Amino acid sequence: SLPPLQPTPQDNFVLNGLAGQPAQTRSYDFVISQVQGAPDGVSKPMLVVNGMYPGPTIEANQGDRIVVNVTNTLENRTSIHWHGLFQNQTNYYDGTAGITECGIPPGQNLVYNFTLGEFSGTTWWQYYTDGVTGALIVHPSSPPPEAFPTWDDELVVQLADLYHTFSTVLLASYLSPWGIDGVAGAAGTEGDEPVPDAGTINGLGQWGGNGSYFNFTLEPNKTYRVRLVHTGSFGSIRFSVDYHALSVIEADGTLVAPYNVTGLTLAVAQRYSVLLRTGNATGGPFWMRAELQSDMFTYVEPGQNLDIRGVLRYGPAANGTALPVETDDPGVPSDAALQDLDTAQLAPAVAAAAPASTRQYPITFALELADSQLFLGFMNGTSWTPLEGTTTLLQARAASQAGGVYGVEGGSLQAGQQFMVTEDSVQVVDLLISNLDDGDHPFHLHGHRPWLMGTGVGRYVGQALNATNPLR
Repeated sequence: SLPPLQPTPQDNFVLNGLAGQPAQTRSYDFVISQVQGAPDGVSKPMLVVNGMYPGPTIEANQGDRIVVNVTNTLENRTSIHWHGLFQNQTNYYDGTAGITECGIPPGQNLVYNFTLGEFSGTTWWQYYTDGVTGALIVHPSSPPPEAFPTWDDELVVQLADLYHTFSTVLLASYLSPWGIDGVAGAAGTEGDEPVPDAGTINGLGQWGGNGSYFNFTLEPNKTYRVRLVHTGSFGSIRFSVDYHALSVIEADGTLVAPYNVTGLTLAVAQRYSVLLRTGNATGGPFWMRAELQSDMFTYVEPGQNLDIRGVLRYGPAANGTALPVETDDPGVPSDAALQDLDTAQLAPAVAAAAPASTRQYPITFALELADSQLFLGFMNGTSWTPLEGTTTLLQARAASQAGGVYGVEGGSLQAGQQFMVTEDSVQVVDLLISNLDDGDHPFHLHGHRPWLMGTGVGRYVGQALNATNPLR
């Protein structure tokens, strides 16, 4: 039998005030293993780091060196991806098996050793799904902009959708002729993605009357920076705290001009920081809400719970165990004008113009029916087939040493090949990204922090872009 999941310590979600320390090396030992856990009360096998879900939070400063000795006790190769980090001159530690590395063989270990460089902000590390995930917080070396709001303490909140079935089983069903719904050729079910059963807040959730609630016990009349990370797999999640306004101050590692909201929705892998101000010593406890958005769910999973809760306590409620009172109107008192986050209103707190581009590359992606009659993800008309026994990085290096270029582009791309953008020198490129799928889809570039020049519905045909101070 599998060993049981161990509880993640509460202090894993409370930062330790490392900001301002001299640059240094921070070392960690990660052991990836399989355990039996029940994050929402339903027992299931999980893949975790150091026996916990979520795994250890890495907290560091800009310029620090991170050394992580990862031991793989699983029966298949694995890796750790460090989401959002630039990996300048260490892209072989990016953690994408088949692209930048071959993966850690069963029973073996790999030491990831890289500097954080100029990166700062809220991010995470992961092996995508089934539980191998944790927060990665990097404090900047420079002070925030003048007149930027301050805070007393910092918290981490990891939000995730949760599946009761192991990801390899779900993937096998999705890639089978009968699909995830189990009906071969059933009209209207082709390409249905697996939908989650429930969700978690910092590793705890509820399903079918079981499970538990994650609790934060805070102090009254203080301001907390809450670092939100969506560490899930599919569904977007709306986060809010009953009767508390939230002020957005960071989006995906970039400080933004403060923007007060009632709640905000995160797609998979998105990160935000919000400021939360506790009130006086009365009232509470209060619900923290993580509401799974079902707009991309194409079927109903029996017993599915979309309303995940945690508890926020301070003042007289700090030492209690009672749950918050249910209400149909958990709004923000005295501020009826507040609404949910509109990302179009976000602007970097430190203004910077985007440089002029020197290249343009159109990129389309969608989930489409392949010749195999299976629904696969396609980018510019090709669905990538992972390399075996080598990596894209090694192939590119070998081609360069032989005086050639690895990879093909445009019309010469064949099914199963990798779509590649290849440059021989430093360039500023425009990626014209078109989502041809029927649902929203996050998109990010490993090793880069791009400028978001514009977005909209329909085809881009030269509409005006924001080069003055775009999100980045």
